[in-house]
Amino acid sequence: MSITSQELKKIITAGETVKIEFKRCDGEISQSVYETVCSFSNRYGGDIFLGIDNKNKIYGVPEKAVNDIINNFVTTINNPKVFSPIVSLDFQPVELKYEDKSIIHIRISSSTEIHRYKKDIYDRIHESDIRVTSTNQIRAMCYRKEKYSTENIVYPHIKDSDLRLSMLKDIRQMAINHKLLKSDEAHPWKKMTNAELLRSAKLYVQDSETGKWGYNLAAVMLLGKDDLIGSIVPPFRTDAIMRKVNVDRYDDREMIITNLIDSYDLLMRFANKHLLDKFYLEDDRRVSLSTIIAREIIANILIHRELTSSITARFIIEKDKMFTENANRADTSGKITPRNFSPNSKNPIIASFFRNIGLADELGSGVRNLYHYVKRYSGKPPKIVEDDVFRTIIPLDDEYSYDVEMKKAFDKAIDGRRSKHTQSASKAPAEDNVCVVGDEVKTKILELMKQNPKISAKTLAEKTGIASRNIQNHISALKEMGLIKRIGKTSSGHWVIKQPKK
Repeated sequence: MSITSQELKKIITAGETVKIEFKRCDGEISQSVYETVCSFSNRYGGDIFLGIDNKNKIYGVPEKAVNDIINNFVTTINNPKVFSPIVSLDFQPVELKYEDKSIIHIRISSSTEIHRYKKDIYDRIHESDIRVTSTNQIRAMCYRKEKYSTENIVYPHIKDSDLRLSMLKDIRQMAINHKLLKSDEAHPWKKMTNAELLRSAKLYVQDSETGKWGYNLAAVMLLGKDDLIGSIVPPFRTDAIMRKVNVDRYDDREMIITNLIDSYDLLMRFANKHLLDKFYLEDDRRVSLSTIIAREIIANILIHRELTSSITARFIIEKDKMFTENANRADTSGKITPRNFSPNSKNPIIASFFRNIGLADELGSGVRNLYHYVKRYSGKPPKIVEDDVFRTIIPLDDEYSYDVEMKKAFDKAIDGRRSKHTQSASKAPAEDNVCVVGDEVKTKILELMKQNPKISAKTLAEKTGIASRNIQNHISALKEMGLIKRIGKTSSGHWVIKQPKK
């Protein structure tokens, strides 16, 4: 399938990426083209355009040489002495016309095998083709291609005494409590023995290759004693750093080297110590935005990190942002948004364990939660980037308040319509004056509260067609204006409609 001139124009304007490469090609194919073929095959695949240089300048390929170039290219990548194994093409190179010049388009698919070009392995890192020499890099490439999670590695020599099995009492209770929050059903771990729980959680499994039973790496990371974790995964560590005053060094730091459950508690304690807990209401109850956000990004660097990598996971709080970095087994590269995000658990056993005990939500909800709550905490969206190092960047603004901004916006709307609504109010019966507040949604909310003082936020959302999370923002504004008051608890209380202040 060919691309249009308009599509090519957009590609050229955007420039080279992890999946786009430009090569000038004055008549012969350079060795660097084949290095890119190798790196694309070993990573995500990609598109090569011959006739454009790396500064996006269009030179074109000599028109008389187009057919020879295409034929030579196909012959070379099918030569087992050059490529091992040979690279299979799903899409034959084609000639494109752009600005009256010939451009050759080559599309390379990602492969399940590791390819070598002239005995060398190449990988695609950002916009560059990198020759791979490290055994760790090759091992990471194997895991990525096989979609194999290192948490499944079985260690038959590990004994019960190597693990902190005493943690299972509290873990079992956490799972029971979390289950009760969602339904009346008891969690299955409640009646299980420790051995049954460990098998149910897939922490004690049978090695598919040797047939031996044993604890896997997931069990080591969740329940292992610190010395066991250090012996099996020596590089494992999470750095927590706060630097707002001493930006060249740090104001506070913790190096956390322990199991994932305790690491979560220590990192959350660090976050709560250094983040502002701004006021925010949701469904008529106060929730901690800083806790919700910290919970999402901390759970992510613990659950989805590549456990065997030498890259240290980091959680850093600065004056204008906080961010996390962790080694990752990337399936793609680039910015993640709720629209383009495709959930893929890197360590499904560990992720499931965290969800069972209430330290993480369902797969995929984290990205949606961050985009929703970060805007309310800082006024700006987060930035989430998928790559070999996974990064989540949360903007910080100590001066920003969602409540204050909502009130300002509402007051502005009221000021803009004051004369219109004053006139309408003078014609209406006195008892109805309260319903004229300068906003159709809030007027509707007041009418519904007047009809049914015990109406819930959920019912208000259904009757107004507004999302539940936004209804509370309107209710908060009405409270600020002194038009409503809540008497009693959320479940059994009622609304009091007050006359507007003159």
